[in-house]
Amino acid sequence: MNTAINGRSGAATDDVRLGITLVLISVVVFGIQDAVSKLLVQNHSPYQIAMMRYWGFAFFSLILVARQAPLRQAFVSRAPKTQILRGVLLVGDIWLFAMALQTVPLAELQAISLVYPLLVTLFAIPILGEKVGIFRFSAVAVGFVGAMVIVRPGGLPLDAGVFYAIGSCSIYALYLVLTRRVGRVDTTATSMAYTGVVGLVMTSAVGIFHWTPMESSELGLLAAVIVTTCLAHGLMIKALSLAPASVLQPFNYFTLPWAIVLSYVIFNHLIDPISLIGAAIIVGAGLVVMARERLRGSASAAAETPMPGKE
Repeated sequence: MNTAINGRSGAATDDVRLGITLVLISVVVFGIQDAVSKLLVQNHSPYQIAMMRYWGFAFFSLILVARQAPLRQAFVSRAPKTQILRGVLLVGDIWLFAMALQTVPLAELQAISLVYPLLVTLFAIPILGEKVGIFRFSAVAVGFVGAMVIVRPGGLPLDAGVFYAIGSCSIYALYLVLTRRVGRVDTTATSMAYTGVVGLVMTSAVGIFHWTPMESSELGLLAAVIVTTCLAHGLMIKALSLAPASVLQPFNYFTLPWAIVLSYVIFNHLIDPISLIGAAIIVGAGLVVMARERLRGSASAAAETPMPGKE
């Protein structure tokens, strides 16, 4: 176990367990959001759905920010250009993911999307100056082999949706790396404020030109997307306040089996066995990288801890 967990009191350990529970619930909610979004993008533009989703997300994020500090203060950033770029990247991720939802089955899409932790490892080298050894490079390479198994000839059709999916997870990984970077100089409230407002402006500026009328049943589905977006983000934020991100991150891989269930129940699609093997390879590579990071972090913490009896 992580030393941070071992060193916690019983109450703190209960908090970690609650954090893990909340992450698992948030994964379930996010999966429902993706499934409902897939239903909506069959008849409406992804730009319209992303715009209306952002209306709810921006409202939610700004309320959270306002509870921590005055909004004017939250927009004071030491890296405003990077903050704006983060907001643009997240919108690009959502657009591409929504476009991928139009053609790529939900299970396969989530499997491809799980490549993002491996991409974070690569992007962190030039952007954050992190050093990556042969062990993590090998894990990243293995993860990409898993992705190729999914899109192999005779497997998932290599259409535009697959490239949208790859683009989506690549942009999301870059967004996460830049979030780490601005986290060194800005508060979480500032990052949330920029993300919400930049996304609101950008999606509205594009989405309004792709507007098509929605039936009452579709408005109900759209309301479900907005509610699940806010609920899932809220649960994830609360989970991160209860337990370290390094402890919680592996449980995000529950996304894959849940997506397989939703894909079968809602869309009557079952991922083929070979693609499932490819997905397992991706998940395995990601978990190996995470385990390596935790071991390195524990070793670093131990090295920096003074020995008893020494100053």
